[in-house]
Amino acid sequence: MAELKTKVNKASVEKFLKGVKDKQKQEDCFRILEIMKRATKSEPQMWGTSIVGFGGYRYKYASGREGEWFLTGFSPRKQNITLYIMSGFEDYDKLLEDLGKYSTGKSCLYIRKLEDVDPKVLKELVTKSARKMMQSNA
Repeated sequence: MAELKTKVNKASVEKFLKGVKDKQKQEDCFRILEIMKRATKSEPQMWGTSIVGFGGYRYKYASGREGEWFLTGFSPRKQNITLYIMSGFEDYDKLLEDLGKYSTGKSCLYIRKLEDVDPKVLKELVTKSARKMMQSNA
C-alpha cells in the first residue's frame, strides 16, 4: 500500500508563509492562520510542503487503511487560497449563504482573497467543522 506523501513535519509555518510571493495573499494567509488557531485552539503545523494544518484526527477506511489528518487547514495556491473543511459542507448551508464569494470542492473552500468573504462567518464555519471532526473521532 502506498504511503501518504502529505504528513505532518517540523518545517516552519512562519517561514513557509513568509515565502508566499503575492503580498496580499501572504497577509490573507497570516489572518487565516489566526482565525484557525482561535477556532481550533491548536498550533499550526506544516503538512507536506504546502499545507498548514491544525489539530488532528485518525481515520480508517473500510479497506482497513488507517492514517492521521488535520482537523482543518489551508494552502496558498496559485489561483486561490484553499481552505480544508474536513467535515464537508452539507451541514453549513446558512453559513455558506452568508460567507461571500467562494467556490467549493468535496472538502475544499476556495477563495481568491480574504476580503471576498466575511471573516466572522469563516471563523464560525471552521470552528463548527473542527468541532464536528473532533466529536466524530472521540
